[in-house]
Amino acid sequence: MVRIHAPQHFFATAPQSLRHTIYNSDEGSCLNMFHYVYILKCADKSFYIGCTNNLEKRIQQHNNSKWGAHYTKIRRPVVLKYSEEFKTLKEARRREAEIKGWRREKKLELIKG
Repeated sequence: MVRIHAPQHFFATAPQSLRHTIYNSDEGSCLNMFHYVYILKCADKSFYIGCTNNLEKRIQQHNNSKWGAHYTKIRRPVVLKYSEEFKTLKEARRREAEIKGWRREKKLELIKG
C-alpha cells in the first residue's frame, strides 16, 4: 500500500512520472491498475469517503457533474484531503468501509498524518 497525502490540485499539477500506469503492449496503451480510497472535505466541513480507480476524474465529478454522489452535490465545493492507493478493488473497499466506521477525530488524525 502506498499512502498519498495530496492537496486539492495535486493531480492536476502532478508530473506524469508520479502517475502510476502499466503499459499494455497488446493494445498500445497505458492502463491505470490502482484503486484509491479518498477523503473529501465538503463545504459544510463534513467528510465524504469514497473509492475509485480514477481519482482525478472522480473529484471533478464530485465538484462539477451530475455523476458526483448526492451527498457531495449538495455540499460543493469539495476538497481532496487524503487518499490511499491499493492494487485491488477488494482492498480499497475494505479500507473505505473501515474509515467510514471511524469517528471524525480519527479521520482528522489520518488526514494530518
